[in-house]
Amino acid sequence: MRIIGGTHKARRFNPPSTLKARPTTDFAKEGLFNILDNHISFDGIKVLDLFSGTGSISYECASRGASSIYSIELDFGNSQYIKQTAEKLGFDSIKVIKGDSFKFIDGCGLKFDFIFADPPYALETLSTIPDKVFKANILSDGGIFVLEHGKTNCFNGHSNFIEERTYGNVHFSFFRFASE
Repeated sequence: MRIIGGTHKARRFNPPSTLKARPTTDFAKEGLFNILDNHISFDGIKVLDLFSGTGSISYECASRGASSIYSIELDFGNSQYIKQTAEKLGFDSIKVIKGDSFKFIDGCGLKFDFIFADPPYALETLSTIPDKVFKANILSDGGIFVLEHGKTNCFNGHSNFIEERTYGNVHFSFFRFASE
């Protein structure tokens, strides 16, 4: 796996095969960040990476200049890997929290400019994530929320939905918060 852009572009990191995660492919991540680069200036923004897995999205945001990144991961081994890799890469902006992403959403009380969620595709409550994010009011005005999911989910009827992009089996649904 590699970092696609920013100060650490082309740096590789190799999660151990024992890590319990389905990382976003480099192909899909490159497509995602090509789109995001047209909507977000990453320099100095606050990022929330839910269901962080290997931390790939967190590293990408840190490489592009995000000032504060909360990386939420339930699995102990995964959260330790993210911490160690962030330290090796020199990313002081990444704060790893070993915990449940749903509980974090409910109790964090912070606002983020960019939120990314990559839950297990088979998660029974995956379809509730956009409503939870918007109900918790954790996305800044004009902020972008991206949910990675499989082909069985469709969010185009959601009031904050912008678009969906597909890269192989990876689907990204984009949402935006705009105050009225």
